[in-house]
Amino acid sequence: MRKSKVPPSHTPSPHITRPTTPIEGLADFWFSDGNLVLVADGIHFKVHRGVLARQSEVFRDILSIPQPADVTLIDGCNVVELYDSPLDVMYLLRALYDGLYFKRTQKEDFHAFTAILRLSTKYFIESLRQLCMSRLQTDWPSTLSGWDMREREATDEKGRYNPRDHLPHPIVLIKFAKEMGLRHLIPSAMYDLCRYGPSKVVSGELTHVEEFEGQLVFNQVLLSTEDLYRVLIGREAAQRAVAQFILEELTEREISPDCHNKHREGGRVCQESFYFIMLNTLRSVGGIACGRDGDPLYTLTQAAEMLSREDFSDGVRLCSLNICAACRLDFVRCVDRARQEVWERIPGWFGMDGFDH
Repeated sequence: MRKSKVPPSHTPSPHITRPTTPIEGLADFWFSDGNLVLVADGIHFKVHRGVLARQSEVFRDILSIPQPADVTLIDGCNVVELYDSPLDVMYLLRALYDGLYFKRTQKEDFHAFTAILRLSTKYFIESLRQLCMSRLQTDWPSTLSGWDMREREATDEKGRYNPRDHLPHPIVLIKFAKEMGLRHLIPSAMYDLCRYGPSKVVSGELTHVEEFEGQLVFNQVLLSTEDLYRVLIGREAAQRAVAQFILEELTEREISPDCHNKHREGGRVCQESFYFIMLNTLRSVGGIACGRDGDPLYTLTQAAEMLSREDFSDGVRLCSLNICAACRLDFVRCVDRARQEVWERIPGWFGMDGFDH
């Protein structure tokens, strides 16, 4: 970015006091009392020097440079030319003037969000950058507790899991994280992505629908070959983690030393309960249940939640598992340990062992 004269061909006629543009919202930033004009790809914004200088170190330095007497003015104001998308500049100005507030995020907000983060980083607007980084960390967490909260928020009151209603496609996030050097966000995004079937991972995401000459134009966002390999290898590791848990923790699982039923047929009712849990968990390995065969964190949670389910059948009626409190507690602790181990192994599954997670 530099401060410069606007070439005569780009200077609007004196009677034009605000930009005319088909992009909704751009014309909102032509203030009659503004004292600075920003130009981005031919689009003009008349804003206030004080607002920019107060928030941005870069603009503060630029605006402190004395200007020659013969500098070209637009609507009586000095001009700063920006080499950014006009739409991105609009989102940044909106955040500066109106504030940046996060309610429940929508995937449609991601373009605005990334524009604000990109430009707040470029122009050293630390307050906006920190807000954006905090939101990213919430949506793509580095802790298991954060991930669990994210998953709960993506599940509606009827129990339907719809993360794409509120979060961008993980491929879009992966590419943005690489662009901005935010590689600590990538492991959770790759884990999110590996839960898709391989064909969906390979086909990528259609995004940024635009209309051009009466036709809808879709931009297909694809993983690089290297990242595609990482995701598919990680998916295999995720599936193996479920199989390993079944083998080590459910197959012929021993009852608790404190089992309340150990003097009744050697705790057979508790052993049968573990057998039912194993059968239902095996369905996840085959991808039969919920289509989330590449999601060990979810599968392990479901295994623990079977302890409180009341929809098992004894051949006559629906019932819960006849498992004692001691065996129940032991299994819950076992699942908690296994989920934490899975979380800690996720970066390695995707070849990112050296990154914080």
